[in-house]
Amino acid sequence: MADIWNTNLRLNLEKENHKKAYEYLCAMDRKKFKSYNQVIADALVEYFERYYKQEDDPYFETREKEDQFMNRIVHSVERQLARTLPVYLAGCVAGSSSAARQNAEKERD
Repeated sequence: MADIWNTNLRLNLEKENHKKAYEYLCAMDRKKFKSYNQVIADALVEYFERYYKQEDDPYFETREKEDQFMNRIVHSVERQLARTLPVYLAGCVAGSSSAARQNAEKERD
């Protein structure tokens, strides 16, 4: 038999965080999130794991934010390179073929 612990969740909609939690629960995609129980359990586990990790390592949050910032920079640079690299390489190829043509003309003279 399943070991089940039962409790109530009361949300005071006059409190901002309670209201946001209620709105998230009401708007959640039921195809992706199967039950309120699972969503709440996942949220509590994630919250407390982060809380205790920060307690063990006071620089955790700062490093995590720095990592996220660096990832955004890297992805932004990658996107820009993906857009501009083909044009740059085409220019290089065109320039090198032009230089090769000029060298061939000079050798003929």
